[in-house]
Amino acid sequence: MMLFPIQFTWPYGGRSVFISGSFNRWAELVPMSQVEGAPNVFQAVCAVSHGCHEYKFLVDGEWRHDERQPHKNGEYGIVNTFDALPVPVEVAQVQPRLDVLNSMEVDTGLTHRISAVTLNQAMPRISEEDVQACRHRISVFLAAHTAYELLPESGKVVALDVNLPVKQAFHILSEQGIALAPLWDNCKGKFVGVLSASDFILILRELGNHGSNLTEEELETHTISAWKEGKAYMNRQVDGHGRPIPKHLIYAGPCDNLKDVALKILQSGVAIVPVIHSSSEDGSFPQLLHLASLSGILKCLCRYFKHCSGSLPVLQLPIYAIPLGTWVPRIGESSSRPFAMLRPTASLSSALNMLVQARVSSIPIVDDNDSLLDIYSRSDITALAKGRAYTHNLNEMTIYQALQLGQDSNTPYEMRSQRCQMCLRTDTLLKVMEQLANPGVRRLVIVEAGSNRVEGVVSLTDVFRFLLG
Repeated sequence: MMLFPIQFTWPYGGRSVFISGSFNRWAELVPMSQVEGAPNVFQAVCAVSHGCHEYKFLVDGEWRHDERQPHKNGEYGIVNTFDALPVPVEVAQVQPRLDVLNSMEVDTGLTHRISAVTLNQAMPRISEEDVQACRHRISVFLAAHTAYELLPESGKVVALDVNLPVKQAFHILSEQGIALAPLWDNCKGKFVGVLSASDFILILRELGNHGSNLTEEELETHTISAWKEGKAYMNRQVDGHGRPIPKHLIYAGPCDNLKDVALKILQSGVAIVPVIHSSSEDGSFPQLLHLASLSGILKCLCRYFKHCSGSLPVLQLPIYAIPLGTWVPRIGESSSRPFAMLRPTASLSSALNMLVQARVSSIPIVDDNDSLLDIYSRSDITALAKGRAYTHNLNEMTIYQALQLGQDSNTPYEMRSQRCQMCLRTDTLLKVMEQLANPGVRRLVIVEAGSNRVEGVVSLTDVFRFLLG
């Protein structure tokens, strides 16, 4: 394929300006250089194939187009357009003048002056050695610190008795504003598991299943212990005698190092690991100290590496260059993992089915242009406990109506503001880590600057899987 250089110009100023377009499959950000003597003018030369092309400028983190040049509504919002036509060899060299700069000029005289190095600088790259060095330093740090350092100076941890009725348990989760709680078995004298929003989702799906043995009336008396046993039968987790196989609680001790705690969370696929201490060798009289999460561990990492991130170049990479997270497939691309999005008018039952079948913890809610409106997470299911909303037909309740249940005047502002945390594809790994380290934030929706069009999702799990290799 024949390529020839095209000079692009952004004449409207800015601190940092990049360009991307169909000529590089929208996969690279080409940095634009400030023109000497013209501080508001930025230029870049890109290798372009013949044909019709679209492009946009990323100016100080915001996607923009040049209104003075041809433009149209495209897949990425309003984009500039141009046709790249073959240039005859006889055309004389043209040197651009600053007083007649356009957003696209053909300069055949640049052909012999543009090296492959210049054109390949668009995608920030880092060596495998640097990646491994970064992972080693982070692993050493995590191995040298313990779960005890995650404990707050003050706070409370809610635990539920396994003999509580399921309905009452979910009312407690809703009232306390939490998505899960460890389970205490008084007969055994120990913590035996965790009740989470995922359990409530499965219960609601069972209630909607006409062949289910579980009824609304039984929720009044159906205990957590009975539900867990029934869940084992549903998942066919039984021994050769048809008895349910008890699942062992995944927990950590206060002296366990943070790397081991993070690996327990990742390998078991849980959101939290209870930190339990017992002064007895046999583990009797356990004390529940804390619920360790990837968010708390990440906060420790950010606090330590924030002021020495320059020595870890990986942390300065934009997330699109790593890559990190789950991305919306581009046209013509295949995806091994489907990206789930829903409209606010979709039924709540479709959202619950998608959460379970796609094995995701949240679903972006978007408008007709795929711009982000809200997000529906597994933890939002506990809001249905209010006013017995779970007794309604979930096929008739929309996602918008379900989200409204959780947005009442009693919800703390901090929790409402954390519902829809966003980032840009050009944000650095360190910036994304700092956002995810905030309490209650488990994932960021990657959006296009300006339009808020959803481009992907990056989660705490994604970050730790990368950092720990």
